[in-house]
Amino acid sequence: MKINGTPYRSVWVDEKDGWSVHIFDQTRLPFALDVLQLTTPEQVAHAIKTMQVRGAPLIGAVAAYGLALALRTDSADSALEQQAAMLAATRPTAINLRWAIERMLNHLRPLPPAERVAAAYADAGLICDDDAAQNEAIGLHGLELLRTLAAQRGKNDKINILTHCNAGWIATVDWGTALAPIYMAHDEGLNVHVWVDETRPRNQGAALTAWELGSHGVPHTVIADNAGGHLMQHGLVDIVIVGTDRVTRNADVANKIGTYLKALAAQDNNVPFWVALPSTTIDWRVADGIREIPIEERSGVEITHITGRDDSGQINRVQITPDGSKAANPAFDVTPARLVTGLITEKGCCPATPEGLLSLFPEQK
Repeated sequence: MKINGTPYRSVWVDEKDGWSVHIFDQTRLPFALDVLQLTTPEQVAHAIKTMQVRGAPLIGAVAAYGLALALRTDSADSALEQQAAMLAATRPTAINLRWAIERMLNHLRPLPPAERVAAAYADAGLICDDDAAQNEAIGLHGLELLRTLAAQRGKNDKINILTHCNAGWIATVDWGTALAPIYMAHDEGLNVHVWVDETRPRNQGAALTAWELGSHGVPHTVIADNAGGHLMQHGLVDIVIVGTDRVTRNADVANKIGTYLKALAAQDNNVPFWVALPSTTIDWRVADGIREIPIEERSGVEITHITGRDDSGQINRVQITPDGSKAANPAFDVTPARLVTGLITEKGCCPATPEGLLSLFPEQK
């Protein structure tokens, strides 16, 4: 995608030195566009843990480059396994992280240590290319849903889309998942408008999704997390499209905390609830999402404090809770498949059922 007319991916290798890795510092958006240069696997792990880089597909891609950076120092078997385990442990919920590390290990283990660095960079590059291509395909399949809505009501009538958290290009290598169909619909001339959940506690919707959509010229309105149900009751939401950090083989969906409540409201108001994901986000080893998907518990400081720009233009963090009040901060929840209208993947759209998934991915039978 483009920033001020310049095309970017969300992760790239330095053109001059050919080995260091660049990412955008997402904790600084939307008020500053800072690019970080990562040169060690420890820096990569820190970036993932602190959410300088976030979004399930992008975490996997950056972790792959983290392993390549590690091998520059030591490419022996023991170092390979140790560094892979360290990177894989940075965040437990997003399955793309485990998938990317396992793919890298399967490729690198049989190779002589002397060949591993070049192979690691090549494979990390392929992971990035594949993710960008998959997300573009997701956009095209999701675009058909929005075209259908436009045809039902007239091309010039507004289509109101609600999304939760950030599943745009900044959360992937390129294009995004939930936002890819929206970008394509907007570029095609469809009259789309996006309700952007603020997405407490880290406000990825208000900070990142709104920044992305605004940069692309897509009409949008930021709303409080609890406003979605009200809007649905009054006919102001035509479709919900969200991303996901892990989907089980039964089609349960783990996504940012609050997604489950949106799905409940959507079902109660007969609003289609779609989930966009690349196949790398499907965890075929897990069936019951509620019981089997580990839910990351993040620091309570994300609840008790909030960061923003004050009237003088300075970025400050302020406390919003009384001294002594404890805070719980589960980062994700699981939406049962029964509440999901369907899944948008690079292979096409399908019902949120085991049979639906297998119809697109028969090799998993």
